[in-house]
Amino acid sequence: MNLKVFTIPVPSLLTLWTTVRSVGAFDVTCSFVALWAFVKILRALRWRLKTTQLRGPPRTSFIYGVSHDLTSSQDNAGMYERWATEYGVAYMIPSVLGQTRIVLCDPRAIAHFYARETWTYVQTPLFLVHLEASIGRGLLWSQGEDHRRQRKALTPAFSNAAIRKLTSVFYDSAYKARICNAKGAWDIAIESCKDGDSIIEVQNWCDESYIILLALLVFSHDFGSLDGKRTSVTELFDTFGNNQQASALNQVLLLLASVYPIIIKIPTKRSNLVEKLAVAMAKISDELLTRSRQEKDVNISERDEEKSIIGLLIKSEGQDAELRMSGEEIMAQMKVLLLAGYETTSISLTVSPLCDNVCAHYSCDDQWMLIELSRHPDIQIRLREELLAFGGEPTYDQLKANLPYLDAVVHENLRLHPPLAEFTRLAAKDDVIPLSEPVRTESGEMMDSITIGKGTLITISVAAINRSSAIWGPDAKEFKPDRWLSEDGISGKAKEVQGHRHLLTFVDGPRACLGKDFAITEIKTVLSVLVKSFVFEMRDGQDTPVEVVRGIFPRPRVVGEDGIGVPLRVRRYE
Repeated sequence: MNLKVFTIPVPSLLTLWTTVRSVGAFDVTCSFVALWAFVKILRALRWRLKTTQLRGPPRTSFIYGVSHDLTSSQDNAGMYERWATEYGVAYMIPSVLGQTRIVLCDPRAIAHFYARETWTYVQTPLFLVHLEASIGRGLLWSQGEDHRRQRKALTPAFSNAAIRKLTSVFYDSAYKARICNAKGAWDIAIESCKDGDSIIEVQNWCDESYIILLALLVFSHDFGSLDGKRTSVTELFDTFGNNQQASALNQVLLLLASVYPIIIKIPTKRSNLVEKLAVAMAKISDELLTRSRQEKDVNISERDEEKSIIGLLIKSEGQDAELRMSGEEIMAQMKVLLLAGYETTSISLTVSPLCDNVCAHYSCDDQWMLIELSRHPDIQIRLREELLAFGGEPTYDQLKANLPYLDAVVHENLRLHPPLAEFTRLAAKDDVIPLSEPVRTESGEMMDSITIGKGTLITISVAAINRSSAIWGPDAKEFKPDRWLSEDGISGKAKEVQGHRHLLTFVDGPRACLGKDFAITEIKTVLSVLVKSFVFEMRDGQDTPVEVVRGIFPRPRVVGEDGIGVPLRVRRYE
């Protein structure tokens, strides 16, 4: 029996190239575009089938949706809250170039979201590209198991036992910030004024105060801050902050980059400054790591190493380390400490972070805190009376348990002024999110849970949840520390929020702020030193309007003035 063998000719590369040339480059390009469009349509159809279609605000811009309205608003938290009132605790908002985001304003839904963060809900491509370019692949960049490993390696530095040992250092840094060359810099400024008070830009002082803590506690190094000269570190960050007025081009590029992250690599003044910042931070970090390794080699004392986070980083680079980190990861952690730690912590004493940041809240509440106390002199007097009645310097445990009004003031400030106002994550797989109350879908159906398709963008406004009248009651927008002192001061709905003291300021879940207790202790110690010694007032009266402007992170500024910061009138407490 004769069998016929058929051979299928395999075209050579030359044959394929000849075919392409004969068809024409234009036709090939059109084919690829058509294929790309077909894949996009399939994904869009799948997403629509897998995702509950919710109601939401109409698109105000064909290109930007409502994204431009949110970024340009002084009160985007208020916008999110108004939409929640109109459309329910979960709704959709149109975003850039046809994208859609789901906004969660429901405590039960948010708790579900946090429980699955880093695995089901991950960082967006834009955030990852930006982080890798500016900081590197460290704790903030990592996902899943890598994130768990890096976080676990740093956790011992922020335990209660570790912070308890460091409380005295908090006081030392606060006094060093105030007492330079045996005479207070603020005292000198006050004495030079006939009226017994002085106008002081406290933001600069808060920045320098943080640098002392950063130097002593993280790097075991003194940058020379607060001795009458600006440090290279603070000058570096201030250069960025003083150029915070983004051009219209920058705003457009950042919005479009949410769809096409590669756009963020287009050279602009802002991107060049970010690159310069990354290079400078890398140089500083490398010098500090090299010096610390040398000190370790000459048997630096165990006590000093315990106080320094850098000691844990160096320990983790050993080949036999249980939770080993690569050199790239260690460098990224150093940059996080310099960047997010410096910028967000210095903001808080005057206003009240990046989440997951190991030191995102060291003094981030300092700036807004002093502004709120200046706006509310009765609260400032009451706080001073409690501190003076206690006497001396409270220990770590006393700061937590024996000064209730100080605790109330600090947490009320954290509630009203979270440094990280909102964040967006990407669903890496399908999910079902439960709700505490039903919402009406686009088709009019009432649902007590919503389905989330892979690729869905989820947004949570920390500021909107923290200030929501539906959650915190009709006085939610007021600075009212007394709400923390009584059983019924916090409403039942607020108690459903799963986070530190029912706040989302430090977020929750796997990316909850690792330096939360560190930050609160630092804020309390510095505030106790300042309030017992000085009286703070708004320079132009209690009703002085203050707005938020953007540096690397949002900062306060008097409305109508250039630059950043809020000058306060400061006098000694007699």
